[in-house]
Amino acid sequence: MDTTGTLDEALQRLHRSGPERFGRLTNHAPMAVEALAAHGQASAVHRWLELYTRKLEEFPGRVEPVTDANWPAALGDPRRAADWIDHFERELAEHPWREVLARWWPRLLPGLYGGSTHPVIRVGHATRTLLSGESTGPRLAELAHGLGYWAARHRTVADLAALPGADSAAAALDAAPPIAGRDGGFADRLGQVRGLPVWAAGVTDPGEAQRRLTELVRAATHRYATHGHGEETMLVHAATAPNAVLRTLPALPRALWVPSLRAAWTASAAVTAMYAPDAPVAYLPPGAVTPEEVFERALAHGDEHVIKLTDTALDVGDEPALAAALRSIELSEPLR
Repeated sequence: MDTTGTLDEALQRLHRSGPERFGRLTNHAPMAVEALAAHGQASAVHRWLELYTRKLEEFPGRVEPVTDANWPAALGDPRRAADWIDHFERELAEHPWREVLARWWPRLLPGLYGGSTHPVIRVGHATRTLLSGESTGPRLAELAHGLGYWAARHRTVADLAALPGADSAAAALDAAPPIAGRDGGFADRLGQVRGLPVWAAGVTDPGEAQRRLTELVRAATHRYATHGHGEETMLVHAATAPNAVLRTLPALPRALWVPSLRAAWTASAAVTAMYAPDAPVAYLPPGAVTPEEVFERALAHGDEHVIKLTDTALDVGDEPALAAALRSIELSEPLR
């Protein structure tokens, strides 16, 4: 993890901006700069931010403070993003960050799907930073921004039919039935998901939940290489959302690991169904490359989703995962 202070500087700079722009598009910069710092590219952080700055908006206005008494009414109200961030900054100033995370994780987990799963991904990046280094003010503030964004965009899914599944995560993702309509954004498509394959439903042991979640991240990452053309941006989240949950597990009580697996599976399978291509394509990467070379290519490309998928691919660490990262570079428009 970065020890130069660059990440903290970047986070302080970014906390003057809101979690979204145009009222619907996520600010990916905090997640991307954390990934850059985590992979030894802190020196590129501010240069990358100069390219991304045009995608930032000012911090939103406040409506009314969120309190212990009124928070249920404020949950899922995107107008209250600033109020929620303020609330978590106060919480984190008064309590250890792991305690705050453990108290709010089960409250927020059912609404993992809000904001196209970006809030939980942002929390996953923030948690990795806190677990691997000092709990500095900017890093704690980043956790507050991630949790506040999640609370403001909280959205649940319910009444999904349990469809025939499979033993492996890869086969279960293959069994996710594509939705009928291919138009509309994430929220519209999520509303068309009626049922998902059963997978890992019988898991009760926390250690097994962690193992299954690791398997899911690997399968979803591998799958991008052959299915990412269905929607090169949104299908990234089938891998990065469950990986955010996986990264957060070590900071959570083990009693929360099994429900975390279930929520992560639903999110990954739903995204898979929502953006499935008509057919997979074979993909062979252009020659042997090291993980470091793949990440350097992702940085040179610059797209925030490419950087984040490559970050997850390096967590998986095998050749099919690196192939998925290279495929995302081919499919995505570079940041200019």
